[in-house]
Amino acid sequence: MDEKQPFLAPTADPEPPRARAQRPRPRHARGLLLLTSFLACFAVVHYSARFLLSGRHHNCSHHHHQSQRHSYEGEHISWETCGEISGRSVECSTITVPMDQFNATNSGDKVFTVPLIRMRGNNATQNLLLNPGGPGGSGAEFLFRRGDQLHTIVGEGFHLLSFDPRGINGSTPKALCFPDRETRRDLAAPPATRLIEDSGPSYAYAHNFVRGCADTMGEHGLYINTPQTAADMNSILDAVGQKDMVYWGFSYGTLLGQTYAAMFPERSHRVIIDGVVNQFDWYQELASSEDLVDTTKVLEGFFSECIKAGEDCPLSTFAKSADELHDKVLGFADSIYEEPLSVYINNTSYGLLDYPKILFEGIFPVLYKPANWYPLADKLAKLFQGNATEAFLAYGQGDPFGLDGDANTFVTLNDMRSGPKNWPQDRQSALDIVAPAFNASLFGPAMYSGVYAQQQWRIPQTHTYVPRRGVETAHPLLILSTTYDPVCPLVSARSANDAFARSQIVEVKGYGHCSVAVTSSCLAKHVRAFLYNGTLPETYTQCEVDGPYFVKPDENGKAVAALREFDDPEEARIHKAQLQLARDPDWPVWLRR
Repeated sequence: MDEKQPFLAPTADPEPPRARAQRPRPRHARGLLLLTSFLACFAVVHYSARFLLSGRHHNCSHHHHQSQRHSYEGEHISWETCGEISGRSVECSTITVPMDQFNATNSGDKVFTVPLIRMRGNNATQNLLLNPGGPGGSGAEFLFRRGDQLHTIVGEGFHLLSFDPRGINGSTPKALCFPDRETRRDLAAPPATRLIEDSGPSYAYAHNFVRGCADTMGEHGLYINTPQTAADMNSILDAVGQKDMVYWGFSYGTLLGQTYAAMFPERSHRVIIDGVVNQFDWYQELASSEDLVDTTKVLEGFFSECIKAGEDCPLSTFAKSADELHDKVLGFADSIYEEPLSVYINNTSYGLLDYPKILFEGIFPVLYKPANWYPLADKLAKLFQGNATEAFLAYGQGDPFGLDGDANTFVTLNDMRSGPKNWPQDRQSALDIVAPAFNASLFGPAMYSGVYAQQQWRIPQTHTYVPRRGVETAHPLLILSTTYDPVCPLVSARSANDAFARSQIVEVKGYGHCSVAVTSSCLAKHVRAFLYNGTLPETYTQCEVDGPYFVKPDENGKAVAALREFDDPEEARIHKAQLQLARDPDWPVWLRR
């Protein structure tokens, strides 16, 4: 680790802490909870262009004529201004890609459109391609949402370029399992929350659901997968006249990055994967428990850091130790499993607060972002004091039909070993296959809700990608991870390290999903050194987290703007940008199945 490494000015050329063993889970959480709580919890992952943050304005339609189109020397597409971020113009374009990148005969004249969005750097000659995760994340929404902070971290030496992958958001045709929203509301699965007790209806429903997916998408549905998207990234590079891939992918974006680097190693010059998916498990296993191997450690970190923070953590008054606090919180959740809390605010806002909502909509998502641990602790503390209003408003009103998960379904099930060729088709056999992964963690129900769709998927696999080890890329990969990631653990980063020759890991010694879950000046320096100079640490490197996990809001209830002070103004700006990323509750999110 090199804490004194300076930040690079933009140029034209560009041992983990030990944790206790996993505690026993509450009696009701042993392989019972499933679908709908998960769907409501993650209704935010599939970004929509209609969701805008205040102060960020855009219009990514490429058919309006108010904005004059423009082009750049060396590129093969034209752009139009489609909005601004913090006073900086953003430009949009669209390319078309063959339906099947690997077989022109299959494609004929069939194509996907892929929307592009770019935030230009003042001193840039290269584009940094970004993927926010998912599967199903929109690059257009992502850049408008977090381009300002990423630009601060990266600097002026790169254009930030992102895209909506084939079948996702603004791409056409869009991946859909229902022809319209009305049909979705009429036909989407009713709430199912217990893997065993609800397995009969869930199994039967999947028969029709997978047929609906195949019929709605037709031939295009066969080619919505990660290897095709990796090939689309070459089409993007070709369109902007850039030979070398410069890439930063988060969460699922690490799977896309690894797939690209293995398929096109000669073009992989600066590839960063951050919050790493195990590509071998993804493509080759029916079910894997590796995703959640460190989830309990993050939960224990929440409790231990709360006790350590004392009065800065609202929950600390309810227990004298992390163990006691663990039992208090999960014991409360267990107590409302059979008898949920009835919450009445007014005649337009009332309902139930139950075990799935507390665990899967309240606690689990916040494990991704420790900067949001304080608000969770505050809501739970008020709940223990008899005030359920804030917890209900935050966690109790999810719409189980609000998640547009179709893109996730297509990418995931087209990538993986799915369908009758790979799975026995009886209900109990599928349960037996997924049970070890499902029961490996308290949060298993939040990750394995799609077992019957995967089992019965009707679309044949068209990609031939097989992960391999010893891949020699044009330049080694930079691999980023926290010590304890709740869904993409450090062991998966080490798997990628083994797969790509001379790659190197930078580990942030903290909790959360991806390096952007915490602030670390050390980490930011390594990112810039790699992007601008190709510099990798000589050995496995650890970076410290800047600042505590629990920080009280100011007297007006607003979160503090910084966790520590810096003498260097550039470091201070980057720290604030990292903190803003760390507080985003909706990105990055990792949906397994």
